Amino acid sequence: MDMQNLAYALTQVVHNFGAATVVGAAVFARWPQSLSPEIRRILAWLVLTGWMVQAASGAGFGAISIAFYGRPPDIHGIAVAALLVKVACAIAGFLLAAAYLRFSARWTDGGRDRAWNGLIALAATALTAAAFLRWFS
Repeated sequence: MDMQNLAYALTQVVHNFGAATVVGAAVFARWPQSLSPEIRRILAWLVLTGWMVQAASGAGFGAISIAFYGRPPDIHGIAVAALLVKVACAIAGFLLAAAYLRFSARWTDGGRDRAWNGLIALAATALTAAAFLRWFS
């Protein structure tokens, strides 16, 4: 068995579940509208955790490359731009989810909805950038 491919595949599994979490939990928190604040807090924790998983597993791809090749992945052009978009989304998504958990009790309903809309947009943007990163690297 090729240990490098196994490491990449297992990291990809974790990365995929992180992506599913940031997209799915954010969409579910926004629709249906009748969710209680307590359920939305739980979903915000899931989104926050999902972004941490995305960042850690993304760094894991680089670590695997360094471990097996002695250097980070060789990407350029569109792939680098896509990676930067993904990193920016992860940072912004993490910060927005953390802000939601810390401050949302004082926000209006509209403010909370806008936060969830932002989390959905960040997750969808990161997922889209992932396709460009994959196919242009």
